[in-house]
Amino acid sequence: QRTDFTQFMNEVKMRVDSISSFPRDIEPPQVRQWVNRDEFIRVAISGDLDERELKRLSEQLRREAAALPSVNIVELFGTRREEVSIQVSESQLRRYKLSFNDVAAAIRSDSLNQSSGAVRTEVGTYQLAVRSQADTEQEFADIVIRQSDDGGVIRVGDVATVVDGFEDNPILATLNGEPAVLLQVMTTENMDIVRASESINQWIEERQATLPAGAELTLWTDQAEDFRGRMSTIGNSAGLGLLLVLGVLMLTLRPKVAFWVATGIATAYAGAFVLLPYVDVSLNMISTFAFLLVLGIVVDDAIVVGEGIHSESHRIGGGPEAAVSGAQLVAKPVIFAVLTTMIAFLPWLFLPGSTSEFTRHITWVVILALSFSLIESLCILPAHLRQLKPREPGRQGRFGRFQKAISDSIVRFAQHRYRAIGEAVVRHRYLTVSVFTAILVVSFGLLSTGWVKQSFMPEIESDQIIVNVIMPEGAPYSRALEVLAQLQQAEEALVEEVRERTEGEGELIENWYTRSRRDSVIAIVKLAPPEVRDLTAKEAALRLRELMGDVPDAKSVTVDYSQDGGDPGFELSVRHTDLNLLRGAVQDLEQQLQSYEALYDIRNNLESASEEIRIDLKPGAHQLGLTLADVTRQVRQAYYGEEVQRLPRNGQDVRVMVHYPLESRRSIESLKHVRVRTNDGRAVPLLAVADLEYEPGIKRIQRWNGNRAARVSADLKDDVRDDIMEDLEANFFPAWEERYPGVQRGAIGQAAGEALFMRELFKLYVIAIFAMYAMLAVAFRSYHQPLLITLAMPFAVAGAILGHLALDVSMSLMSYFGIAAAVGVVVNDNLVLIDYMNRLRSQGQRAREAVINAGVARFRPILLTTVTTIVGLTPMLFERSIQAKFLIPVVVSLCFGVLLAFFVTLLLIPALYAIGDDVTRLSARMRRALAALFGRSVVDETAG
Repeated sequence: QRTDFTQFMNEVKMRVDSISSFPRDIEPPQVRQWVNRDEFIRVAISGDLDERELKRLSEQLRREAAALPSVNIVELFGTRREEVSIQVSESQLRRYKLSFNDVAAAIRSDSLNQSSGAVRTEVGTYQLAVRSQADTEQEFADIVIRQSDDGGVIRVGDVATVVDGFEDNPILATLNGEPAVLLQVMTTENMDIVRASESINQWIEERQATLPAGAELTLWTDQAEDFRGRMSTIGNSAGLGLLLVLGVLMLTLRPKVAFWVATGIATAYAGAFVLLPYVDVSLNMISTFAFLLVLGIVVDDAIVVGEGIHSESHRIGGGPEAAVSGAQLVAKPVIFAVLTTMIAFLPWLFLPGSTSEFTRHITWVVILALSFSLIESLCILPAHLRQLKPREPGRQGRFGRFQKAISDSIVRFAQHRYRAIGEAVVRHRYLTVSVFTAILVVSFGLLSTGWVKQSFMPEIESDQIIVNVIMPEGAPYSRALEVLAQLQQAEEALVEEVRERTEGEGELIENWYTRSRRDSVIAIVKLAPPEVRDLTAKEAALRLRELMGDVPDAKSVTVDYSQDGGDPGFELSVRHTDLNLLRGAVQDLEQQLQSYEALYDIRNNLESASEEIRIDLKPGAHQLGLTLADVTRQVRQAYYGEEVQRLPRNGQDVRVMVHYPLESRRSIESLKHVRVRTNDGRAVPLLAVADLEYEPGIKRIQRWNGNRAARVSADLKDDVRDDIMEDLEANFFPAWEERYPGVQRGAIGQAAGEALFMRELFKLYVIAIFAMYAMLAVAFRSYHQPLLITLAMPFAVAGAILGHLALDVSMSLMSYFGIAAAVGVVVNDNLVLIDYMNRLRSQGQRAREAVINAGVARFRPILLTTVTTIVGLTPMLFERSIQAKFLIPVVVSLCFGVLLAFFVTLLLIPALYAIGDDVTRLSARMRRALAALFGRSVVDETAG
C-alpha cells in the first residue's frame, strides 16, 4: 500500500510536538524525511596542517566544490565541530562566591548582536543595533561577571580558561599517515554524474596549484569511472552484438533484407530514446542495459516480418504485393507477441517501494522499444522491401552464391532432417512430452535443492575495502588508538605478504585512510587496479580481516568489499518483552552461529549493561532548599556543560559551552570536589547532599510492536545463507524456542527485503500470466491453444536455471529480467508457429500434417531468432570486467532460456498440438458413442 509520505511525516511531527514531558534543555526534536544518498566521489585533503587549519581549508573547499556544475551536496568526513569552551575552575567559583549560572548569565547578557529598532528622521533612517558578540578567546575572557561598588571587576577570565577549539570528542584522521579530511560528493535525484565528475576533476587540477604549502588534494574514489566502464562495456558489447547479428542475417537472408532488418533495430532504439524523457527515464546504466536486454525481442519481430516478406517474394514474384502479403501473413502473431511481452514486463513497473525506481527504467525501455519495433516491422520494413525480387540465377556474385548456399542448406535441413525429426516427435508425442517434463522438473529441482546458487543481487566487488570497528559505550579514546594500531599492523603485514609473493613487483594498496574516535575506528583502503594486483577485493578483505585478529571488546567489526552498500549477509531479528530473557536467547543464537565456518564477525545491537552512577538526594537536602532538579542541573552544568550561545562562523554555528575543565571531568574521584550551590549562595559538597549508587545503565531501548528487539547479524564468506537457515530451522530453533518461551524471530534487512520483493513479484506475475492468457485467447479465439504457449513459458525459466548451473553463475534479481525477455521470445516464436498451424488447418490439412508443415515453414525464422539473440549477447557473456558481472546473469538467462525454447517450440509444441488433436478426436468419438447409445436428443440436452 502506497503512503502519502508528506502527510505521514506531518502526522508524526504533530504527535512528537505534542509531547510535553521532554526535558527542558534538550535540542528541539526534528522530524525529517530520510533521503538515501550515496557518496560517489571522495576527495582527500591532506597535508602537514594543524586541525584548525585543515578544518578551515576543508570548509572552504567544500563550499567551492558544492558550487561546481552538476554538484549540489558535498559533505566533510573526519572532522570535529568547532566549540568555544569556557572551562570554569571550581576553586575560583568558591573564591569569588559565584556559580555556573552567574558565568552563563554574564555571557548571555554581554555577548550579543541585536537590533533595537530604528530612528526615522527627516534626513533618513538610522538603525539601532548592538554588535558586541564575543568571537575570540580574549573577548570572552574580558566579559564582566560582577562589579563591586568600589570598582572591583570579576571577569570570565578570572574564574575560567577560555579555549577556542573543538568539541570534546578526540579524532585522528590520516591519509597514508598525514592528517586528512575527506570531501564526499553525494548523489542527488536526476544528477548528471559524468558532468559532476568532470567538474570535480577539473577543479582539483586547477585548485592544486593554489593550495597552502604542504596541502594536497587526492581524488580518492570516482564512481563515474564505474559508470563509464559499465556504459563502455554495454556499448561495446551491444555494438559487437549488432555487427554479429547483421553478419548472421547477411549469411542467412538476402543482404537487402538483412540490412533493413538491422536498420529496424536502430530505428526502434532511436524512437525509444527520444521518448524516454517523457516517462522520466534518463540515460543511465539501467536504461542502457535495458536496450541490450530487449535486443533479442526486437530482432525477433524484424526477422519474422522480414523472413515472411522474403518468402512471399519468392512465392509470388516480389513487388509491393509480396511485401504487403508477407507482412499481413505474420501481423497478428507479431502484434499479440509484442503485447504479451509488454505484459510480461509490466509487473516490474508496479513493485512497491524504492525497488520500482530501479525496475521502472527497464520496463519503460522495453515498452517503448517494442512499440517502435512493431511500427517499424509492420509499416516501415514492408515499404523498404517492396522492390524485393526473386534471385536471378545468372546475376549472382560470389557472395550471393555463398549466401544462397547457406540459406538453401537451412531450408533443406528443415525440409528433410527436421521433417523426419518432427514426424518422430509427433509419432512418439507422449514420450516427447515426458522427456521435456522431466527436464522441467529436474531444472526446478536443481534450483530448490541448492545446486544452483541464488542471491538477490550479484556480488560485484569494489575497488576499495572499508573496515568499520564500533567500540563499546564508554570506551576510552586510548583503546580506539590501540585498535587503529592493530589495523595498521594488519595492513602492513598484508602488503608485505603481497611483496614477498610477487618478489616486489606486485601492488595491492594505493591509499590508506583511517579515522579513529572514541566510538569507532574506520579504515578505507583504496586498492590498486585489478590488472596490477594478484588478489581480488574479496580475497584481500578476508585476508586483512584474518591478519587483524580479534577485537574482543568491540561491539562489531565489519569488512565491506562490495558495491552493494555492505549490508550484512546474515541478519535475524529476535524479540521478547523480558530483556534478560532476550539477552540469553541472543547469546545462545550467537554461539550457534559461531559453529558455521561461512559466518564471521557475528554481532548484535543490544547495548551492553554498562554501569551508570545514579544520583539521589539525601533526606536532609531539602532543608537547604535543594531539589533533585537543582542538583541534577548543576551536575549537568559541570560535566556535560551548559550551552550559552552559538556563534555564526564560516557558515556554521559554533557552540559556546560552560563546564569544568577536561581534567576535572575524567575521573570518578572528581565527583568528591563538585560543589552544589544553595539558594542562599552557599557551596556545599555534592556528596553531602546526594548519594551516588552504581547500577546497570540503559543506553538505548529498541522495540518492535511493543517488544524489546535485538538484531543479530554476521558477514558471509560464501553465498550459503539459505543453507544456514535450513540447518537452524531443522536443528536449532525448535529446542531454542523451548528454552526461551515467547521469543519471536524473523528475517530483517536483506533477507526480509528479498522475501517481500519476491512475494509482491509473484502476485503481480500471477495477474500478468492471466492477462497474457486472455490476450492469447483473443488472438486464437480459443481457450486451449493459449495453454500451449502458457505451458512453454516455464521452459524459459528452466533454460535459465540450467545455464546458471553450467556456467556456475548465481541466480539473482538480474536473472529474472533475462527470464522475462526470454519469455517474450518464447511467446513470439510459438505464436507465429501456432498461427501458421491454424492457417494450414483452415486450408484443409490434417492436424498432424499441419504440425509438421508449419514447423518446416517456420524453422528458419525460429532458428534465426535463436541464433541472433545468442550471437548478439555472446560478447557480453565472455566479458570478464568487474562491470560485466552485473549483467552476466541477465545474459545467461536470456541466452539459455531462448536456446531451450528453440527445442520447445519445434519439438514440444508440435507434440502438445498433436496430443490436443488426440483429445479432440477422443471427445468426438465419445460424443458419437453417447449419441449412438442414448440418442441424439440426450446428447443435445447434455451439451445444453
